Amino acid sequence: MSPDEQTTSRDLSGRVKHLLDQYDPSTTGPEDFLGARFDAGLAWVHFPPGHGGLGLPQSHQAQVEAELAAAGAPRPAAGRNGIGLGMAAPTIAAFGTEEQKRRFLRPLYTGRHIYCQLFSEPGAGSDLAAVATRAVRDGDDWIVNGQKVWTSGAQNAQMAILVARTDPSVPKHAGLTYFLLDMSDPGVDVRPLRQITGEAEFNEVFLTDVRVPDANRLGDEGQGWRVATTTLNNERVAIGSGAPREGGMIGKVAATWRERPELRDPARHDQLMRLWVEAEVTRLTGERLRQQLAAGQPGPEGSGMKLAFARLAQTVSGFEVELHGEDGLRYDDWTLRRPEAVDFTGREPGYRYLRAKGNSIEGGTSEILRNVVAERVLGLPPEHRVDKDIPWKDLAR
Repeated sequence: MSPDEQTTSRDLSGRVKHLLDQYDPSTTGPEDFLGARFDAGLAWVHFPPGHGGLGLPQSHQAQVEAELAAAGAPRPAAGRNGIGLGMAAPTIAAFGTEEQKRRFLRPLYTGRHIYCQLFSEPGAGSDLAAVATRAVRDGDDWIVNGQKVWTSGAQNAQMAILVARTDPSVPKHAGLTYFLLDMSDPGVDVRPLRQITGEAEFNEVFLTDVRVPDANRLGDEGQGWRVATTTLNNERVAIGSGAPREGGMIGKVAATWRERPELRDPARHDQLMRLWVEAEVTRLTGERLRQQLAAGQPGPEGSGMKLAFARLAQTVSGFEVELHGEDGLRYDDWTLRRPEAVDFTGREPGYRYLRAKGNSIEGGTSEILRNVVAERVLGLPPEHRVDKDIPWKDLAR
């Protein structure tokens, strides 16, 4: 560690100690503690000073997390607000005005504002640039009409990140604008979508004459594709590189293997070892990716990580069902539930097997991500796109 890094480390430890001295985690409510942590610049140390950060390299965040965890301090509700913390926050930090950062980042971090993502539509899922939801300028507001689909957690959200079409006369990528939308607006209608698991964590959202202030526009008018790309890259890194060693599904399978020797046989042992090694390689690759991204914005490499995660999760969950034999087919609850977060490890193997089928769709389909990796990572020739330069209004739909 260099002398400068040692100085930074001591300063961070001093800041953490001062926070803990002023706000004892055992007697301070989680929202109050997280608000104080945000004000101290310890929410995201790489964010700008005054907006939850200290302008330091992201690599210093691990020290803050470790020292606060050792003190029993509350953490942000990543399960309930993964979209806010993992996608909206870095996008607001990158493109927001000073006023927008002041208004939106603190309540997002403390959990007062839960976010959802209004991107995909019935006719524009994999081809996000083809969205048809319209936003029309009306004085200092935009009037939004359209339909979104596959919106995780919309039933719990106070805010949404929204991509809408503001100029249909230009090619599809150029006519989009990005907004922060208040989900309490009376024109917002959230309806559950029941999944193969029986749950309805996803929703379809109808927007009817929803007024969004221009002050909630993130980035310039027509810059929505660029802003949304930042959001999606953050999402794919978050999905593909978040598991600890022997965490997630591989951890559940390994624990079953150790606890139930009657399920073992040589062929399954070989298969489990291969899956365990693949999970560890994926974890280490994700850690390296996070380190590479510490000084900048995430790039297309996150698409490769998300691809690997989806395939591995589906393979491991299938192995787990086979390992349990007929017990692996048991599924305890087909009632319509509205969970606040996906629980991959607290449920039975049958749930994990069914839910993992969505991993290759959410956060960008595997088919689209293979195109991203091929074109933007490997430098292969792009697919021929006949609609690239045609005004959106002239496209066949």
